[in-house]
Amino acid sequence: MWWFQQGLSFLPVALVVWSAASFVFSYITAIVLHHVDPLVPYISDTGTIPPERCLFGIMLNVSTFLGMATMYVRYKQVSALSPGNPRILRLNKLGLTLGWMSCFGLCIIANFQKCILYYIHVLGACLTFGVGSIYMLVQTILSYLMQPELHSKDIFWARLAVFLWSCSSILSMFVSSVVLYSGLYGQNLVQKLHWEPQERGYTPHIISTVSEWSLAFSFLSFFLTYIRDFQKISLQAMVSLQGQTLHESPGSFRAEEQALLIAGSI
Repeated sequence: MWWFQQGLSFLPVALVVWSAASFVFSYITAIVLHHVDPLVPYISDTGTIPPERCLFGIMLNVSTFLGMATMYVRYKQVSALSPGNPRILRLNKLGLTLGWMSCFGLCIIANFQKCILYYIHVLGACLTFGVGSIYMLVQTILSYLMQPELHSKDIFWARLAVFLWSCSSILSMFVSSVVLYSGLYGQNLVQKLHWEPQERGYTPHIISTVSEWSLAFSFLSFFLTYIRDFQKISLQAMVSLQGQTLHESPGSFRAEEQALLIAGSI
């Protein structure tokens, strides 16, 4: 059995590989069609013009589903490992809520392009990266609280390092974006897809785009730390049969279910 076949480790692996592929494929398509500059465009710029916009949207929608599934499995795992610790359980519920909010933001990014509905796109980015960073912080705190009995110290330090990486990327992107869009370098820069090195504002633009790519891959790196944990967990579906046919009334369902239970107990 391969390492990614153990337990549910395929979930974070699929999330990371699929999300990275959505960025790379959209980037390659946009470069081949000369829709953006080859040197580090914004990720959103690579999903603005058809056909890469269609590819970008549908692949990120799948990433949203994979992210929600991965975060839910993580939530169930922590709940099962620490059923008697109310502080961990509260943080775990908070983490799931924040994680799903971040996934909803990713869905917004996928379906509302920057050059068309800019403010909605920015809202999605704030949910994805801003709320997502808080999710990473909560999971890092959980890793700290669960060590050394349930978590190794290596995992805690790895998640802390990735969290600090994402925070530095957010800070760099925020500062450079504020400088770029302050009005000093012209208007309507949101719609600008091609930059020349000699243009004013090119340096903060490059800093901003590099920071965005760095932030995206810091998020993917965080989910890589789930692989070892997910190798030790599996999910099973329990089927409860409420009747032997599909055309009875609800009352007969209950009566037949009671009959089945009585017969089973005998």
